[in-house]
Amino acid sequence: MSNKDKHSKETEPIEEQVAEVEQSAEPDTNEPAEATETEKVQEMGEKLAELNDKYLRLYSEYENYRKRTNQEKADLLINGSRDMMKAILPVIDDFERALSALGEEEGILLIYNKMIKILEQKGLKAMEAKGEKFDENLHEAVTQIPATDADQKGLVMDVVEKGYYLNDKVLRYAKVVVAC
Repeated sequence: MSNKDKHSKETEPIEEQVAEVEQSAEPDTNEPAEATETEKVQEMGEKLAELNDKYLRLYSEYENYRKRTNQEKADLLINGSRDMMKAILPVIDDFERALSALGEEEGILLIYNKMIKILEQKGLKAMEAKGEKFDENLHEAVTQIPATDADQKGLVMDVVEKGYYLNDKVLRYAKVVVAC
């Protein structure tokens, strides 16, 4: 290289020299840079997918938990008085026996009706079993008697102890006598 060439190189603006160096170096460094950038983008996409999956699973678990606890709360509200109602049923049975033994005394009948009305408002309902077809999901057969005719077979002939529902679920099975 001659001095003139050297001098012309020195006098060229530095920016042009930098541009020439960058152009000559671009093909070599550009390809690996693109490869590392695509790898980084791909890696970030995988991390994003993984985090999104974790988020969706966590959200689903939370929703299931929330629904389950809400259902449990509703069940407690509806059937929370189940034990209390079961404890009161023998008192109702005694009231009914007293009414049938004493006749329908107005004072006792008034108290009985008031108590039954309050319990019905809380979801208690008596089961009608006499004359119905025997259903092991509702009735408990304490004894069987021979049927007088073929139409009576499998029917409840007598109720020994009334059955009750609490909010349409069986609270106590009816103890019945079945014709066979």
